[in-house]
Amino acid sequence: MGQAHHAATGGQLLVKALTIQGVEHVFCVPGESYLAAIDALHDSKIEVTVCRQEGGAAMMAEAVGKSTGRPGICFVTRGPGASNAAAGVHIAAQDSTPMILFIGQVERGMREREAFQEIDYKSFFGGVAKWVAEIDSVSRIPEFVSRAFHVATSGRPGPVVLSLPEDVLFEVGEASFAEPWNQIETHPGVEQLQQLRALLDVAKRPVAVVGGSRWTREACQAFAAFAERERIPVAVSFRRQSLFDSEHHCFAGEVGAGVNPKLKALVQESDLLLLIGGRLSELPSASYTMVGIPEPAQPLVHVYPGAEELGRVYRPTLGINASPNCFALALADLARGRARDSEWLDCARSSYLEWTEQPSVNPGAVQIGALIKWVRQNVSDDAILTVGAGNYAGWVQRFFRFRQFGTFVAPTSGSMGYGVPAAVAMQRLHPSRTVVAFAGDGCFLMHGQEFSTAVQYGLPVIVIVINNGMYGTIRMHQEREYPRRVIATDLVNPNFADYARAFGGHGEVVEATEQFAAAFGRAQASGKPSIIEVRIDPQAISTTSTLDDIRTSALRRKEMEAPSATTN
Repeated sequence: MGQAHHAATGGQLLVKALTIQGVEHVFCVPGESYLAAIDALHDSKIEVTVCRQEGGAAMMAEAVGKSTGRPGICFVTRGPGASNAAAGVHIAAQDSTPMILFIGQVERGMREREAFQEIDYKSFFGGVAKWVAEIDSVSRIPEFVSRAFHVATSGRPGPVVLSLPEDVLFEVGEASFAEPWNQIETHPGVEQLQQLRALLDVAKRPVAVVGGSRWTREACQAFAAFAERERIPVAVSFRRQSLFDSEHHCFAGEVGAGVNPKLKALVQESDLLLLIGGRLSELPSASYTMVGIPEPAQPLVHVYPGAEELGRVYRPTLGINASPNCFALALADLARGRARDSEWLDCARSSYLEWTEQPSVNPGAVQIGALIKWVRQNVSDDAILTVGAGNYAGWVQRFFRFRQFGTFVAPTSGSMGYGVPAAVAMQRLHPSRTVVAFAGDGCFLMHGQEFSTAVQYGLPVIVIVINNGMYGTIRMHQEREYPRRVIATDLVNPNFADYARAFGGHGEVVEATEQFAAAFGRAQASGKPSIIEVRIDPQAISTTSTLDDIRTSALRRKEMEAPSATTN
């Protein structure tokens, strides 16, 4: 039961409410609009990470929510601060991540006058956050905080935004506090498990795709045991690799950008598709071409924690409104069926190994696939990798082997600038583990200033900057659609090793494959935040193509599409 608290400022009541909810870390950029909350944090046991830009702070909070399943907490100031943080809120929405953004707001008596840095946050964030509200009474602070935790974590998780009028945080009042939030779970029914058993019994070529959030380490292990028992190939959705051990015999690869063509064919040829926790949205569905809409070609079992998603795009043969965690754990009680021939599973596994074992050869002195393979062979299984957005990430997703839950933290929303803030957040949570961030040159400089945050807190993250001197993904699309008409994609970059040293970190430059191992070793030995700049040939644009290949193909296509010359 809640109990009345002694009189305190709104800022103190807010921090007390967060402490009761089990918050251990917050990420912020300070602002005068919530000074009373900052002061209250001074006397709490909550660790505060001060960041260099609100977008980085929000991404750090999102990364915490993604990796722990508990809402990541971010504080920013009003107006420009809130606008900067919007990128992190969008990631949390598309990635189904629990996150709570607290924003300072103008005083209550100044609202609706366009006061200094005033924004209507309900309008601003209303289309992307699960819930947006303003706390206009000191006594209701614990109520709003409790609701925020439940909304952010229930059903399909997502971001909540709470604005804090400055005078509410300074005002003294009393409030009754709620007990800590509880995860609200949804479970599969007995009849639904029986239907699943019946579908599995007649399937000869089943495939499972796991994705989304609401997973736990135990649930991943339980699902792996189920897949092994049923001899089902398991693919992971875009950037959800750490949901399934890549060395497990049932693992078939990732359905995402640059999907293995044989894996795509495997899904299309399946006679039963299990979609667990994910939405099979644009990238994992190869632009909605992999599975029929609205009627899939094969029976579809869709398990999802939010009922509103079931049947939204794909009509399921069996829709189960359950969290992946509860569903996977319930599979232990599923009656055993007939033994399925292993040929289908063996084929799926061999195509994955063929796709990933021998890194592709790219132009230039640096072989990116070989670098990724070296990292995979020389870091521990509990090392955490982060990426942002860009074609460079394709090599990580294809050639790295993720072994443990929570070891890959990446935005399925494709947001640039994510890798460095996420790495800082992961090293803050796990100071003894190896954390490696991969970033393109364009991606890195979106939030590269958070490298300073790593230096400030002594976080020995290793950032590998893949430098090709351009916005590579956009250049690839540019050459495909408008060959030889290059504009607005070239970049002039700093020396990233010098950049690291300027902040007080360690810097390395790699210009050939054989230089990388020693550079990585020196970075680790330094004990400092490090940047390893890897200079690659701009022609190395993806794991399967060069820029010249894409340009040549586009020119041929345009020649074929051009109207034929006619004579009178």
